[in-house]
Amino acid sequence: MRIPSFLLLISLSFSCNSKKGIEDHSDELTLIDSTFTTPLGKTFEIPAPSEKLLAQYEEAKATYEANPEDVETLIWYGRRTAYLGQYRQAIDIYSEGIRRFPDEPRLYRHRGHRYISIRKYDEAISDLEKAAQLIEGTSNEVEPDGMPNAQNIPVSSLHGNIWYHLGLAYYLTHQDDKAYTAYLRCRESGNHYDNIVSSTHWLYMIQRRLGNPAKADSLLEPIHADSTVIENQSYADLCRLYKGWLPVDSLIQTGPGSPSNDAVRYGVANWHLYHGDTVQAKQMMEALVEEKAFTSFGYLAAESDLIRFFGKK
Repeated sequence: MRIPSFLLLISLSFSCNSKKGIEDHSDELTLIDSTFTTPLGKTFEIPAPSEKLLAQYEEAKATYEANPEDVETLIWYGRRTAYLGQYRQAIDIYSEGIRRFPDEPRLYRHRGHRYISIRKYDEAISDLEKAAQLIEGTSNEVEPDGMPNAQNIPVSSLHGNIWYHLGLAYYLTHQDDKAYTAYLRCRESGNHYDNIVSSTHWLYMIQRRLGNPAKADSLLEPIHADSTVIENQSYADLCRLYKGWLPVDSLIQTGPGSPSNDAVRYGVANWHLYHGDTVQAKQMMEALVEEKAFTSFGYLAAESDLIRFFGKK
């Protein structure tokens, strides 16, 4: 297979940076240069990045090399590398950062996220639990978006993202009580409505799966018909489904896999699951994992459920 030139460029840059502690582990990767194989044995090509993403990566790399002692530049170098689909290389960058800045919660937050992307859930939980410990008693802060929304208004925070991703890692390993606690901390971390709908969606699903419909309904109290979301419309629509304001058929998604589409597809599949229609739930989850957005949270949740509940291998 011909390796695209941009991947060769990334490989070379890591080789040149090995003296700084960032090593090239390409010979050890299961996420190889241009493909990723999921736990269900599905192999996907990592999409070729746009010129804009490549330019942003090059800028972040150059900025880091000019300021290697600045943790902010290292974080963005890792983020831009991950946006190219090079998750293990991003993990290497964050690991070097943790070696040098062991008390920086943002490094554990971002490395934990990328461990989730490559299905290393135990490592993700370890990192995100560490990040949660490090932010105890500290002030929250807005986390800038790597891919800004249409209004260019960041809708998430450091504390919220740590608790959100920790909740997700627990959910994907079917530790429902821990996931519930983490998502509750996420919802309590900020009043932005985008944060409210995203965390409430997971809180509601968890309680329905635990067989607590009354408690699940009580969690929908912050959901209001006249509230506006900036970015998380998929989660807002699912919360409206849970409130009984939308029929389930109105949320059927078409088009290619994407984080927002997959969130809705998984939410609806899971709605069928806890309403007892396991056939429909399984069919929808199987269709979802045929899509190509293999690191979307909806995809990861469907994959995990197919393995745990339906014995898929």
